[in-house]
Amino acid sequence: MSLLMEHRDYVKVGGAVAGVSGGEAVVNEVLLRLTARRGSYPLMPQLGSRLYLLSREKPSDWQVLARRYAEEALAELSDLTVKKANVTQSGGRLWVEVDLEWRGEPLSVECEV
Repeated sequence: MSLLMEHRDYVKVGGAVAGVSGGEAVVNEVLLRLTARRGSYPLMPQLGSRLYLLSREKPSDWQVLARRYAEEALAELSDLTVKKANVTQSGGRLWVEVDLEWRGEPLSVECEV
């Protein structure tokens, strides 16, 4: 079981931190790894992604780089495959949607970078 996070903070239910399991736990872990900046945790320098670097790149390169950065960030998670990544810009912000496969199940996550 994993702890439920929302907007980069733990979710409390009745005074306790909410837990999740199965596909929800995987999505939770994926979102943590995609939104944390790679190298920002000194004791775990491999945790996180480089998706925050997309804004420095040409828009024509965003899709390829987003997929590469997502694969890199999620490489340690077993039974998980990145199928594709799509980058959109809205209101001056970049959003990345990553389509995944976990144990034969399709999963999709979206995060702001």
